[in-house]
Amino acid sequence: MPSKANATEITKPGIRGKLPFLAIIAVALIGGYLLRDYLSFDALADNREDLVAFRDANYAIAVLTFVLIYAAIVGFSLPGATIATLTGGFLFGTFPGVFYNVAAATMGAVAIFTAARSGFGAKFSEKIERKGGAVAKLQVGLQENEWSMLFLMRLVPVVPFFIANLVPAFVGTRPSRFVISTFLGIMPGALVFTSVGAGLGEVFAQGEAPDLSIIFAPHVLGPILGLAALSALPILVKLLRKKAN
Repeated sequence: MPSKANATEITKPGIRGKLPFLAIIAVALIGGYLLRDYLSFDALADNREDLVAFRDANYAIAVLTFVLIYAAIVGFSLPGATIATLTGGFLFGTFPGVFYNVAAATMGAVAIFTAARSGFGAKFSEKIERKGGAVAKLQVGLQENEWSMLFLMRLVPVVPFFIANLVPAFVGTRPSRFVISTFLGIMPGALVFTSVGAGLGEVFAQGEAPDLSIIFAPHVLGPILGLAALSALPILVKLLRKKAN
């Protein structure tokens, strides 16, 4: 029978492993309440002149600060990711703004993925495998079509970004594949919103709000869905092969 000291040594690492993810959830809940008025389009409109002045005087610092703040917004699942993307376009233009946006969002996504994976993901994945059943089959399906599913979750607009960060962590996705699919998969949508942000000067001048429904315009949504269909093609091919056999 293990001593109390040994039992403490066994349980503590597990608790420590969960702390980063639990901290993210706590900050998300508190920050979502306290920062909702600061991470908004109105806040961007009110502070646009100060932001532009700071960027012009300290470009490198402005880029670094922006990327870190955006990464924190995503990493802690705070409201305002869309506003951050628009801000990246407004401050830095479509190019290189889109690269700053994608890099920051990927950094934040990797942070929450790593926290969830280290705290819960590995054990959760093992439990699913041992238990079997429909959930285990779903896990196997996700693992067998890892690249396709990862890109689909990023490309299809209906999948919340937060969920797309957690599901891969809980089913045992390889970190390298998560990083690559996140960076490339969010690029099309980020490009659209960054370009909208790049045109905010005129929107501000007219006292209007940006039209974010552009993502659903046929000429924008069509190519994105085309990429999603391309990502799903390997899954379809595998299914057809299984039926043929």
